[in-house]
Amino acid sequence: MSLKLFDRITTLVRADAHGVVESLEDRSLLLKQYIREAVIDLHRKRAELEALHDEEKRLREAQARRDEETRALDEDVTLALAVGKDDLARFAIRRLLPLRSEATAAAARLQELGERSGTIAERLAEQEGQFESLRARVRAELARESELGPSCGWRGEPVVADEEVELELMRRRRASEGGGS
Repeated sequence: MSLKLFDRITTLVRADAHGVVESLEDRSLLLKQYIREAVIDLHRKRAELEALHDEEKRLREAQARRDEETRALDEDVTLALAVGKDDLARFAIRRLLPLRSEATAAAARLQELGERSGTIAERLAEQEGQFESLRARVRAELARESELGPSCGWRGEPVVADEEVELELMRRRRASEGGGS
């Protein structure tokens, strides 16, 4: 029996604590914080997308240099074979083969980066649209709150001073005493 009583008291204290925290929270400050967090997340995604584009650009430049070197080595192999210098052709081929495997790996990485940046760009565009919608809703809510003034609480319920409650209680008691006598 005492265990159930303690459980009920614990539940009551928790509920009251949540109510106190909610009453302390300022809705406009929370909305502004949500906007700031959304802006930070958008900036993070933009930076990630920019980093992917930078890496993609660097890989394309390296690929162009590699392609030029591969073309030159191909010409060397062709020339060496044409004049019957198999040793020179083998030497050029030993340098050519790793370049081709690097080119294959770089092409795969470029494709992966392209897909990833495309996915992030789509998600970013979607989130930017959602952010603009959120920003408009927050502005409307803040404007509504400023029109209503500080008397508007967390859930849109009017805040009533304790003195007003006591006055109303006294009026009702007086009315019930006058009506009951």
